[in-house]
Amino acid sequence: MKITVAHSPDSDDAFMHYGLASGKVPTGGIEFAHLLADIETLNRAAFEGKYEVSAVSFNAYAHLTDKYLLLPHGSSMGDDYGPIVVARADGPSSVAGVTVAVPGTLTTSFLALRLYDPGVQYVVMPFDRIQEAVRAGEVAAGLLIHEGQLTYADEGLKKIVDLGEWWSERTGGLPLPLGGNVIRRDLGAVVIATVSRLLRESIAYALAHRQEALDYALQFGRGLDRAKADRFVGMYVNELTLDYGERGRAAVRRLFDEAWEKRFVPKPIEVEYSA
Repeated sequence: MKITVAHSPDSDDAFMHYGLASGKVPTGGIEFAHLLADIETLNRAAFEGKYEVSAVSFNAYAHLTDKYLLLPHGSSMGDDYGPIVVARADGPSSVAGVTVAVPGTLTTSFLALRLYDPGVQYVVMPFDRIQEAVRAGEVAAGLLIHEGQLTYADEGLKKIVDLGEWWSERTGGLPLPLGGNVIRRDLGAVVIATVSRLLRESIAYALAHRQEALDYALQFGRGLDRAKADRFVGMYVNELTLDYGERGRAAVRRLFDEAWEKRFVPKPIEVEYSA
């Protein structure tokens, strides 16, 4: 049996999938193919049920509950850190009245930005163009995900708000759920349980063999040195990735409850986790 696992070409996603990609985790005859694409592309593909397993934004998952279950591992959560809105040093100090470049309307970073400021003005552009657009003055501010959260100051940009810090403060210390791994419902209970176990073993292998997995992840670091890559991986692949736990699940419930209250998602969301 062949299972396509779709995820972002980022050091944290590469790290968590290292056990399977390297063959270090025995798969019992299941062949895993890894497809890499940016998160907004994966979000859109999931609407078609294109891949058996995929990383998606929680914002997108609100539209996908009929096709996918949420795996109980593989989450990326910002624990008192997260997507950051930045501007040039001489730029605005708030998002009021300015246009913010965002990496896609299905990303959870965009949902968090709307929860922070429901009236925010925005323009969509590829995530890896946003820093350059802010520096060049094409936009007044930009919403950074991925490695940009660690490199913006090196490029002369200033922070307007860290949405993970803002979320933690408003929720009494809950992490900000950003992305999760989903699995297609039509695979059936037996296959879902087997694939879920193997994916969890891949995350556990990487955490237990950190330097080895980091060596692999560095090729996806988009210019991060080893120290910054190690820091970035640690931010988004940790115990919450191995298992949401009650704290992580509470954070997901809170995110969807607030999003529904503002009608930023199409319906109240009852999250179903797979085995």
